[in-house]
Amino acid sequence: MKPKTSPVTPNALRIEEALSRSAPLAHLQRLLQESNARFDAVRNCLPPTLALHVKPGPVDDEGWSLLAANSAVASKLRQLLPRMEQTLHARGWQVTAIRVKVQST
Repeated sequence: MKPKTSPVTPNALRIEEALSRSAPLAHLQRLLQESNARFDAVRNCLPPTLALHVKPGPVDDEGWSLLAANSAVASKLRQLLPRMEQTLHARGWQVTAIRVKVQST
């Protein structure tokens, strides 16, 4: 039996190279990195069991989103928003709004 090999795509780019060659993709990558950095900054504001059910969402001109696994998690996050906003301001981020959205499955 012949082992399966993955097909070779001619002129294929590594993802890092594709991102660096495309301004829109590079911009999206920067936004993703910023969202992850913000989440890392506020993670300590969240109880550990709650943090397991929260993911960083998109960053845009209107603010930043947190994705909650369900409505109970979203409700608790909303209670913690002032503390998270303070933490982000203390770390130098301009925070216009933190939105909490329930992640649909």
